[in-house]
Amino acid sequence: MNWEQLLSLKRYGDTNKRNRKDQDETRIGFEVDYDRIIFSDSFRSLQDKTQVVPLSKTDFVHTRLTHSLEVSVVGRSLGRIVGKQLLEKYPNLKELGYQINDFGAIVASACLAHDIGNPPFGHSGEKAIGEYFKTGNGLQFKEQLTDKEWQDLIDFEGNANGFRILTESREGVEGGLRLSYATLGTFMKYPKESLPKKPTANIIDKKYGFFQSEKALFVDVANDLGLRQVRYGNDMAFSRHPLAFLVEAADDICYTIIDFEDGINLGLIEEEFALEYLINLVRDTINTEKYYQLKTKQDRLSYLRALAIGNLINEAANTFLENEVAILKGDYQISLLEKCKYEAQINDIIKISVDRIYRSKEVIEKEISGYRILADLLDVFITAVNNSYNKTASNYDKLLMNILPEKYMSNDKNSYNRILAVCSFIAGMSDGSAILLHKKIKGIEL
Repeated sequence: MNWEQLLSLKRYGDTNKRNRKDQDETRIGFEVDYDRIIFSDSFRSLQDKTQVVPLSKTDFVHTRLTHSLEVSVVGRSLGRIVGKQLLEKYPNLKELGYQINDFGAIVASACLAHDIGNPPFGHSGEKAIGEYFKTGNGLQFKEQLTDKEWQDLIDFEGNANGFRILTESREGVEGGLRLSYATLGTFMKYPKESLPKKPTANIIDKKYGFFQSEKALFVDVANDLGLRQVRYGNDMAFSRHPLAFLVEAADDICYTIIDFEDGINLGLIEEEFALEYLINLVRDTINTEKYYQLKTKQDRLSYLRALAIGNLINEAANTFLENEVAILKGDYQISLLEKCKYEAQINDIIKISVDRIYRSKEVIEKEISGYRILADLLDVFITAVNNSYNKTASNYDKLLMNILPEKYMSNDKNSYNRILAVCSFIAGMSDGSAILLHKKIKGIEL
C-alpha cells in the first residue's frame, strides 16, 4: 500500500480524479466528510443511545454521541501526530499538497462515524438482533438466504451497518453521504465479509465490516485505495487502511478511560480504589503537588483522565510510527495498544470495568429489556414488510407500514434485502424511540 493512493479524495460517482492541490483550503474534502457526518440524522440519534448503562438517564453517563465526539478529538490528535512524521518521511506527499491536518481530519471523521451503525441498548442490541434470527422467530428465513446473508443477520454487526448508513444509495441520494474513499477506508476496521468467521489471529477477523448488500461498493473503495487483498475468491478480505489503526486506538483509549470514569461517577467503582488504577497510568507525567491541591472528586478525575489520555495518545502514535512499514505491507495484525508499555494497567482497568460496570445488575436488567423490545419490533415490522410484498397484508400490517419511514420500505424480490432494511430501521432507533414504539405496538401507551 502507498500513502498517495490511501489518501484518495474520490467520492462515489466521481469520473475525474480529485487532486489535493485543487482543494479549497478553507474547507478541504476531508473536512466536508466531518460536516456531512455530524449533520446526518443517523449521527443525531446517537444522543439517545447510552455508551455504558443502557437506558440510563443520569447526567453522568456518556451517550454514544458524546463518546463519538470524544473519540473524534483523540483521533484528530493521533492523525496529526502521525501525519507530521509521515510528511517528513514522504516529501512527495507535501508536493501533492497534503498537510498535517489532512491526516487529522480523515481520522477525526472516521472516528466521528465509528458508532453510527450501532443499534439501541449498546452492544447487547447487536446480540439481540442476531438472536432473533438465530433462535427466535427469524429462524424461519434461514432457508431463503445464502450462507453469508444468513451470517450477516445472526451476527448483526454495527460496523457493517455503519458502512451501509454512510454509503447506501436510494432514489435521489446516490452513494449515501458520499464521503471520501480515504475516510470510508479509515472507518473500516474489519475489511472482510461475515464468513469465514474468525479463521485467523489477524485483527481484521475479529468481526466483519460490510453486509453482502454493500459488497460491490466496498470492493470499489478497497481497490481505489490500494488496500492489500489477503483472501480471494468467494471469501474476500483486505488488510486495513493504516489509519484505521488510529481509529481503533482512539476508541480503545476513550472507552478504557471514560467508561471507567462513568463507573466512578455512578458509584459502581469506589473513588479511592479507582484513582489508584488511574494513577498507575500517569506516574511518569503526574504533578503530585498540583494533584493534591485539587479538592473535588470531579477535578481529580478530570486531571487524571487528561494525563492518561495524553499518555495513551503518545504511546499509540509511537507504536504506529515504529511499525508503519509493516502496517503498509499489511503485516501488522494487532491493535496499537495491545502490546504497549501500559498494557498491564489498561487490562487492569478493563477487568474492573467488566466486573463492576458491564456486568452490574442495572446494566444486565436493562439489557434484558432491550432483547425483548428489539425482538418484538423486528417481528411485527418484518412480518408487515413481507406480507405487503406478498400482497397478503392485514389491516395491522398496513398500519405498521404507514409508520415505517419511506427509506426503509423495500419491495425488493430478494427477502434478504427486505429483512436487512427492517434491521437497519430498528438499529437506527434511539433507545427512547425504541421503547416508545414498543409500548405503542403492545398497546401500553397511546
